Amino acid sequence: MTTSRVTELNADHDYVLALCAADPHLAKLIGLIGDLPFKISDDPFSSLVLSIVGQQLSAKAAATIRSRVKTLCGDRVSPDAIRALSEEELRAAGVSRPKIAYIRDLAERIHSGRLDIAALREMDDEAAVQALTEIKGIGTWTAEMFLIFALGRLDVMSYADVGLQRAAKWAYDLPETPKLRYLQQVEGPWSPYRSVASLYLWAAIDHGYVDSGRRLDALASAD
Repeated sequence: MTTSRVTELNADHDYVLALCAADPHLAKLIGLIGDLPFKISDDPFSSLVLSIVGQQLSAKAAATIRSRVKTLCGDRVSPDAIRALSEEELRAAGVSRPKIAYIRDLAERIHSGRLDIAALREMDDEAAVQALTEIKGIGTWTAEMFLIFALGRLDVMSYADVGLQRAAKWAYDLPETPKLRYLQQVEGPWSPYRSVASLYLWAAIDHGYVDSGRRLDALASAD
């Protein structure tokens, strides 16, 4: 089947223009951030492995361990490279024992032919998430990140992403709620480009806007 994919983000793209037209408030954030560098991974196996080893870690710790794993693999994180590494080597790189089991299971599935990772590109979003979450160590959040950053899917929304929820609360100046349900209040106009909206919300965190103590309206008017 044919699926919509995002390959780059700038103000002239149809999906960015559509988002701005559908949600004038989000348009302020897009205007504040401007063009957004975005690169889809060209190696889905590597993407999954590096996502797994970086789970539940700080950004800095995850980046360090991912770099070590890449070095161990000779900078090509392939099923054969992972299968060739000993547990001791992976533990020394900072990978926990459960994660070692997960990435080995993934490598064995691909090596044995039980998983055709290339076929994920032809699945719709729901089917791809279902196929991915059947693999040990891959939950819904990791599967959703894979759809956005490895498959370039346009309409993925990860409600479990705390950063996205925080950014939505800030951007729309929403009142505090007992549960993180801010995205659900504002995402309506974003479909079928919810992945693109998510990328701009993550960028708001990366630019320091979310934790700046200043509201979006004030930042946009000063820009």
